[in-house]
Amino acid sequence: MEHRQARPMFSPGKSVIAQYGYPYLTVYRPDLHQALADRVRALKADAIHLDSPVAGCVQDENAATLQLRDGRRIVGDALIGCDGVRSVVRNTLWGKTDPEFTGMVAWRGLIPMEQLPEHMRASVGSTDRAARARGQLSAAPRQVHELRGHHRRQDWDAPGAMAPGTVEECLADFAGWHEDVQAMIRCSPTLLKWALFARDPIPRWTQGRITLLGDAAHATLPFLAQGAVHSIEDGTVLARCLQDVAAGAIPGALIRYEKARIERTSAMVRGATANTALFHSPELATEASAEPYLQKEWSAAPIRDRYHWLYAYDANTVAV
Repeated sequence: MEHRQARPMFSPGKSVIAQYGYPYLTVYRPDLHQALADRVRALKADAIHLDSPVAGCVQDENAATLQLRDGRRIVGDALIGCDGVRSVVRNTLWGKTDPEFTGMVAWRGLIPMEQLPEHMRASVGSTDRAARARGQLSAAPRQVHELRGHHRRQDWDAPGAMAPGTVEECLADFAGWHEDVQAMIRCSPTLLKWALFARDPIPRWTQGRITLLGDAAHATLPFLAQGAVHSIEDGTVLARCLQDVAAGAIPGALIRYEKARIERTSAMVRGATANTALFHSPELATEASAEPYLQKEWSAAPIRDRYHWLYAYDANTVAV
C-alpha cells in the first residue's frame, strides 16, 4: 500500500468550545476509575467492595436486598444495578437475555512509549479507518501508547468476552496495514482480544426500588465513543432525581430517572450500531474510494449534522 501523509479530516477544536462550552476530551480509563474511586472513598471509606459477584436481588415495599454469591445480603432503600452487559440484576428483573456476538473483535494493548520507534512517540492520537473496510485502528499515546483495533471475524469461541491474543494472530488480522500499525502490534508486551457483544435497548429499567444504570441498562458498541459517557450521564441524572427524596418516594424518583434517560440512551445505542456500517464501509477498501467517502461522511459538516443532538445534551439541566 502506498503511504501518504496523514491529515486531519475533522478537528473538534474552538468551534466545539464555542457551541457546547467544553472541548472534545478523551480520558485514559484507569485514570478516570481512580479519580472516581478516590472520591467515593473520601465520602465513605468502606463503600467499595471488590470480589463481590452478584447472585440476585429481591425487594418489598420498604427495601431492596442485594444477594451476593458468597451468601451476604445487603439491604438498602434502593438498588441500582450497574453490573455490566451480563447484568444479574437486569436478568432478575426482566428475565435472562444473553447479549449476541456481533462478529467483531477488539484488540487492545499498552505499549511503553520508549519501546516504539522514535517517530511514533509524539503525544497525539490517530485513527486509521481508510486502510481496510474490515477493521479500524486507533492509538492514544500518553506515558504508554494505547493500541485499539477492531476487526470483523466470525470465529469467537472463548468461554467469556475476553481472551489473551498473540502478536502473530493480531498481525494476521491487520495484514496489509501500514508499517506503523505493524510496529505497534510487534511492540505490544501483551495483547488482549475482546468480543464485541450487543443487545437491543429494553423498554423499561425500573421495578419498584430497583433500577439499572450503564451497560446493564443500555450496553453499546464502541463506535459512538460514548460508552462511559452513558454511565456518567446516568449517574448525574439519577443523583438529581434522588436528591432530598424521602425513602417512601424512592420508587417514583427511579421512574423519573428512567423517563429522563431511556429515550436518549436508546438513541445512543442505535447510533453506535449504525456507525458500525460507517466505520466498515466497502468504500474504505481502496484509497481511490476512501477519500471521497471520508469527505462525505467524516468531514466537519456531516459530523456536526449527525452528532449535534449528542453533544448538546446537558445531564445537569435536562428535565427530571
